[in-house]
Amino acid sequence: MAKKPKFQSPTGMHDILPEEQKYYERIYEVVSKMADFYGFGKIDTPIVEDTDLFSRGIGLSTDIVKKEMYTLKTKGGDSLSLRPEWTAPIVRSYIEHGMYSKPQPLKLWYFGPCYRYERPQAGRYRQFWQFGFEIFGEDNAVIDAQIIQIFYNILKELKLKNISVEVNSIGDSNCRPYYKKLLSNYFRSRESSLCSNCKKRLKENVLRVLDCKEEKCQPIKVEAPQIIDHLCDSCHAHFKEVLEFLDEIDLPYNLNPHLVRGLDYYTNTVFEIFSGKGDIKNALGGGGRYNKLVKLIGNKDIPACGAAGGVERIISLMKEQEIEVGKVPEIQIFLAQLGNLAKRKSLRLLEDFRKARVRVAESFGRDSLKVQLNRADKIGSKYTLILGQKEALEGVIIIRDMASGKQDIVKLEEVVAKVKKKLK
Repeated sequence: MAKKPKFQSPTGMHDILPEEQKYYERIYEVVSKMADFYGFGKIDTPIVEDTDLFSRGIGLSTDIVKKEMYTLKTKGGDSLSLRPEWTAPIVRSYIEHGMYSKPQPLKLWYFGPCYRYERPQAGRYRQFWQFGFEIFGEDNAVIDAQIIQIFYNILKELKLKNISVEVNSIGDSNCRPYYKKLLSNYFRSRESSLCSNCKKRLKENVLRVLDCKEEKCQPIKVEAPQIIDHLCDSCHAHFKEVLEFLDEIDLPYNLNPHLVRGLDYYTNTVFEIFSGKGDIKNALGGGGRYNKLVKLIGNKDIPACGAAGGVERIISLMKEQEIEVGKVPEIQIFLAQLGNLAKRKSLRLLEDFRKARVRVAESFGRDSLKVQLNRADKIGSKYTLILGQKEALEGVIIIRDMASGKQDIVKLEEVVAKVKKKLK
């Protein structure tokens, strides 16, 4: 039995190997093009932030803050946490750099890693990648609909099948307190039938009971009062407009009265996007409106809306659905060299090919022509350029057709043009 190496990647974290990179690159390409079309500017924030930013912004009672953050003390005694999500850091940056004084709405997008100390399982990692979009300074319902549309379009562009959108409204500080009281009374009268997690949620944040996936809680959830029946007039009007916008663009959606999302900062519209059929569905992303978060963090009364997508979950689904990701362009030219002078000239020649945008493979560390020709054959190159000591002294190079074995001798300064002509 093979002995395990002494050092391995930390539990729940993974290396992104070269053969995996194409998936990340494809998602990044689709997301960045979508962001560019809709007028979003890219933002990156530090991977660590003040711990209080997350406890205040996300909520002390959330699983993220209570159990899932990587928190450390600096030598100076500061408490910092690895970024578990992007929205709170972006709000911090928005305030810190006075972005509220720029023309609004301000649109930002991101793509990068997050960290949560949760139980590793299929498609769920402790270091995971997210992309997302945030819009600040606009309260109109069309913004909610546009965020949903962007995420739906990204997943469609990636050719994922069986995409479904679930939406709900969780009201605001005007109507939610009454609904939470109503909900508390309902669940308290049935507390003995709830799972242990829901009993805790009942004390800390009753809305989270609606998020429970435990089988024993489902019949109780189904009969619970629905917030959509208890929205105030302004929240009701806002949500009605969101749905009308979605209808206008023919975006299919389902109303899910139990959808609340796991973070405390949401108000009004919340949504999640899934892939799958029946009971087997994978959540690929979600978000909603968070009109109070900017005020909570920076005392600025500015509305905002946004969402995030899980990169690893999307990649897992792309593989499962056998979605072909762009192949690496074939390398049709191999450059073989023999001797130090030929190596020196090959370095310059390789640069000439790079400038001409012609992909060329090489094995500069090898001196055997046989080994180099085998390598050229293995990668399927159409032509091999052979530069030996004699050719280097005479300023020429051999172009060998790998299929026929036919060879031409051309001047070094003409080889790039000759190869480009042959490849046409």
